[in-house]
Amino acid sequence: MSRLAIKICGLSTPETVGAAIQAEASHLGFVHFAKSPRHVAPDQIRALAAAIPAYVQRVAVVVDPTDEMLAELVATGALSAFQLHGKESPERVAAIRARFNLPVWKAISVKARADIDAANAYAGAADRLLFDAKTPDGAALPGGMGLRFDWTLLRGAAIAAPWGLSGGLGIDNVAEAVRITGAPMVDVSSGVEDAPGIKSVDKIMAFCKAVQS
Repeated sequence: MSRLAIKICGLSTPETVGAAIQAEASHLGFVHFAKSPRHVAPDQIRALAAAIPAYVQRVAVVVDPTDEMLAELVATGALSAFQLHGKESPERVAAIRARFNLPVWKAISVKARADIDAANAYAGAADRLLFDAKTPDGAALPGGMGLRFDWTLLRGAAIAAPWGLSGGLGIDNVAEAVRITGAPMVDVSSGVEDAPGIKSVDKIMAFCKAVQS
């Protein structure tokens, strides 16, 4: 297993789930957000997770979810964690963690160093912070658009929780991203796709190899 954690996000088929497992990804992400081309329903998540070994973590990615939505996802019995990708406050993150007794990650949209510094407001509420590129105002999706931010913003940052790097990562730049940021985890979605929502087995394998080499 790589010393770095690797999350392949936006999975929706048995073939790509299998490729991520074979490539030794540590975390698999399933997007439950109707506007996303990567959206999967709870029943799909349950079916896909049935073939995932227990040592591989299964993360549901949601955007400003209601408790009812989260309860439906928990009922699948398939999840290891929630990843919140909306405008959830530290208080909301803490409440979700307490109610559902699952680890909760919080995606942080980054454009400037101040965004990274402000993320420490989630320390003690979120189990992991995930730094992603800030999407344009009015964008339909909060992430998964292949955008990256200035990775040098993370240099010397005092981050008060476990964290990972997302946004614009791909086969050709992930090694550089890790070198610049020292990220302990990398998260990829559009960077291993042939088209929005269409994951590539070959690209998943190549991405994980690039991280592990």
